[in-house]
Amino acid sequence: MAGEKQHDFHIVDPSPWPVLAAIGTFVMLVGAVFWMHDVTPYAFFAGFAIVLYTMYVWWSDVIKEAHAGDHTPVVQIGLRYGVILFIISEVMFFVAWFWSFFKHAIFPPNANTETGEAGLIGPHVADGVWPPVGIETVDPWHLPVLNTLILLTSGAACTWAHHALMENDRKGLINGLLIAILLGMIFTAVQAYEYYEIVHLDWFQFAGNVYGANFFMATGFHGAHVIIGTLFLAVCLLRALRGHFGPKQHIGFEAAAWYWHFVDVVWIFLFAFIYVWAV
Repeated sequence: MAGEKQHDFHIVDPSPWPVLAAIGTFVMLVGAVFWMHDVTPYAFFAGFAIVLYTMYVWWSDVIKEAHAGDHTPVVQIGLRYGVILFIISEVMFFVAWFWSFFKHAIFPPNANTETGEAGLIGPHVADGVWPPVGIETVDPWHLPVLNTLILLTSGAACTWAHHALMENDRKGLINGLLIAILLGMIFTAVQAYEYYEIVHLDWFQFAGNVYGANFFMATGFHGAHVIIGTLFLAVCLLRALRGHFGPKQHIGFEAAAWYWHFVDVVWIFLFAFIYVWAV
C-alpha cells in the first residue's frame, strides 16, 4: 500500500508549538526585564500564559501520538534519552549553586571590618568565617529533617505506584500517586513555613550576604522543582484515572517518576551539605 510506514520511527507532523513557545519565552523575558525596572509586568504574565498554553497543547499532542500507536519501542528509547539529557541539564544547574556554596565555605571572603563594608557577605562579618558572623543558621534537625523524611517517603510512594503499574494494579498505581502528591504538597508547605521563620526572625536575608543568596537560590529552586514535580505527578494521576497507562507503555509516568527521584536526590545533598555540614 502506497504511503504505508515501513519503519518503527515516528516522523512528527509539522507543529506551530515550538515557534509559539519561543515567542512566549521571549515575551516573558522582556517582561521580566521591564518588571525589574518597575514597569507593570503585563508582558511577563502574557508571555507566561503563552508558555503555559503551549505546554498544554504540545503535551496533549504527545499524548495523542501515544494513543495513536506512534510511541513504538524504538521511539520510547528516544524519549527516554531525551528525559535523561533533560535531568542531566538540571543536575548541572544545581551544581552551580553547590559550587558557589562550597567555594565561599572553603574560602570565606574577606570583609572590611573596620568600616563595616562587608560587600556581599553581610554585616558584622569577621574575615575568613563561614557562616558569616551574625547569621543564625537553620537547625537541620527540626523542619529540614522532617522535610527529608516527607520527600523520601513521597519518592517511595512514587516507586510503589510504578511497580503497581508494571503489575497492572490500577488501584496501587492511583493510591501511590495520591500519597506521593500529598506528601509533595506537605513538603512545599513546610518549606514555606521555614522561609517564614527565617525572614520573620531575621536570621538572614537574601540581599546583602552571600550565605543567604546561596541558601535561598539552592533551596528555593529546589522548592520550585518540587512544585513542578508535584504537578507532573498530578497530571499522571489524572491520566491514570482515565486509564491511559499500561505495563508496556507509560513513558509519561516514567518521566515523572525519574524527575521525582531526581528531586529526592538533590534534596539529600542539600540537606547534607547546606543544612548539616554548614552549621
